[in-house]
Amino acid sequence: MPVELNEDLPVEALNDRSGLLELLETRRSASAKALTGPGPDAAELERLLKIAARVPDHGKLTPWRFIVFEGESRDRAGDVLVRRYHELHPGHGEETLAQQRQMFSRAPCVVAVVSSPVADHPKIPEWEQLMSAGAVCQNLVIAATAMGYGAQWITGWYAFDTQVLAAFGLDAGERIAGYIYIGTPTEMQGDRPRPVPASITTRF
Repeated sequence: MPVELNEDLPVEALNDRSGLLELLETRRSASAKALTGPGPDAAELERLLKIAARVPDHGKLTPWRFIVFEGESRDRAGDVLVRRYHELHPGHGEETLAQQRQMFSRAPCVVAVVSSPVADHPKIPEWEQLMSAGAVCQNLVIAATAMGYGAQWITGWYAFDTQVLAAFGLDAGERIAGYIYIGTPTEMQGDRPRPVPASITTRF
């Protein structure tokens, strides 16, 4: 089935916070590279995480959790990345390592959503638990945008490297569903083409 795309929305029409449906219709991620302070304060972040956790969760398993990187902990996370990246790519120079060191410093707040599925559950397939963690990520992005911040859900190599994940405190069987970067955007990304629903929909 060929996918037909809608025309891009103008930048000024994106992230319309006049109403819930308007925001959902116009939501556009920020770029983590273009985020700065301020980020959410303690009360705002607590509210964001509360909203993020309000997702479908078959069996009430809570198969996900959060790791928050703020302040100097972002530098410590960057040190983890530099050490591991240098082990993986010893031929890369200081410029590349400096980029890795800044990965978590691009935004004032980074929230790792950790997928923690209950293995071999007799009723709840792991697939459903993984999708629940994805819903947490999307809720967090939408809530941060509704709060007036920019947010981007990304992964990158450091979401999949087992040594990095162990350094961040993940247990065996846990995975990163996404790193959600949250801050104040210094520039607005333009829109991108979105599929026309009729071109990806069939009726049974």
